[in-house]
Amino acid sequence: MRLLIRILQRLAIFGLGLLTVWLVAFVFFDFADQKLPWALAVGATYGIAAYIIFPYAVRMGLKILHRQRLPQYTTTADGLPGDPVNLALVGTFEQLRAAFTAAGWVEADRLGAVSSWRMARAFVFNKPYPTAPFSTLYLFGRPQDVGFEQAIDDSPRKRHHIRFWGKSLVQAPSGIDSATFWNNTDRPDGDERAIWVGAGTKDTGFSLTRLTFQITHATASDTNAERSFVIAALSGCESIGDVTLYKPGDRLITEHVNHYVTDGEVAMADLADRRQQTFSESPSAKMTLQDGSSRVG
Repeated sequence: MRLLIRILQRLAIFGLGLLTVWLVAFVFFDFADQKLPWALAVGATYGIAAYIIFPYAVRMGLKILHRQRLPQYTTTADGLPGDPVNLALVGTFEQLRAAFTAAGWVEADRLGAVSSWRMARAFVFNKPYPTAPFSTLYLFGRPQDVGFEQAIDDSPRKRHHIRFWGKSLVQAPSGIDSATFWNNTDRPDGDERAIWVGAGTKDTGFSLTRLTFQITHATASDTNAERSFVIAALSGCESIGDVTLYKPGDRLITEHVNHYVTDGEVAMADLADRRQQTFSESPSAKMTLQDGSSRVG
């Protein structure tokens, strides 16, 4: 039965893809080509296709695939797949911030008009901006809570960076393995112990997204290597405990949207209490996987 459902899903997505291409190439472009000069018709077709038609088709495809409970990837503001989720750290927000500070990373500026303009100037003139803002990605129905980064060769065009979304462990009466926990959109309060779900990638410049051809940051494809880099940085300054890898489930076809190569695993570890220079002795959170098994990080 599951095989039949998967076949029907793929047929539906294939049909949706054909319909989308036909609509762009043989309906909208033909119409624009009759009304506008060729160059303007191409530009108008690209704008409509990349920012309206293709994003809508991808969102429809995701609904057909039924997103899994345990996050596998983030989404953009218009609902398209973003960076893969590949790290989860357990602790308070101050422990999270202290861990990356000890590793030599800095907290990213909030995205706004001033920081965006400063980032644009830094990128064009290749001037250092170590706390450059991140574009906004979404998980659990909200934008990232915090982001950390480490510039490469003082260039604003290249950096290691990771976004985090917190999920409170204190306010989880139904347990971490319940759908209610993962569907809750509330941010953790104050010094609450939380799971900080992260998506870490390495920026290398600018490019076009694979499915919609929108302008975006170019990123290194191997997110497994970036996950290992972040873990090594935190482990090197004794900011985390033992690391456990979790498989969040079957891979979705959308995980290669930005040419990412990912094994689909999420690394999980406890954050150290650097104020006492000892590791937290609280039991690690228990995470239930989609195949029904569970492990303790």
